[in-house]
Amino acid sequence: MSEWWTYRPGDLLMVSLRVYERLFVLHNQALWPAQWLALALGAGLLLALWRPGAGRRRLALAGLAAGWGFVAWAFLWQRYAPVNWGIRYLLPLFALQALLLLVLGLGRGVRVTASRRAPARWAGLGLVAYAVFGHPLTALLHGRGLAGAEVIGLAPDPLAIATLGVAVLVQPARRGWALLAIPALWCLTSAATLLLLGAPGAWLPLAAVVIAVAARWRPPGRA
Repeated sequence: MSEWWTYRPGDLLMVSLRVYERLFVLHNQALWPAQWLALALGAGLLLALWRPGAGRRRLALAGLAAGWGFVAWAFLWQRYAPVNWGIRYLLPLFALQALLLLVLGLGRGVRVTASRRAPARWAGLGLVAYAVFGHPLTALLHGRGLAGAEVIGLAPDPLAIATLGVAVLVQPARRGWALLAIPALWCLTSAATLLLLGAPGAWLPLAAVVIAVAARWRPPGRA
């Protein structure tokens, strides 16, 4: 038996890069054509944040909550957990994030930054826009083709990145920070996994966390 100190961090992973990428291909095949609906809902989320109002805010946060619940069940539990047993320990965090989004959506005193002079607004909207429209296209850059695209509401990374963007926009700040913690943790976990797998684009979820935290630290704009 090999000594434990001879193992590298990558040896602890239970999937290869090929298996990991294949998960998204199979996931997309099973859910087709739900991708078009997910993209439409993502565009609706972006529009609701662009022109925030109480009703649109509630719908946006409720939609995100549904996305966290669906991704936890359809992707993490049904596909990822069978090849990586450690994922099951993250499922309660996805459920907690869905609950937080629902509570914030229904609660009073929560608003979305609307001032166009607030840099945080553009950072938040930029993260959401990237998650909806940009992240699925990274599959082309990585040689997977659109069959392996990661779509918001169906895959965890774009969902977490979009939620980071929403967390930047939510006021008061303490509620934004509460909303940011779990998606940031997932993005850091994903970045580490992709790095150990040698996957291109491992820096993308990490960059999203850095942008969100930096923008969240800035003074809020008026809603």
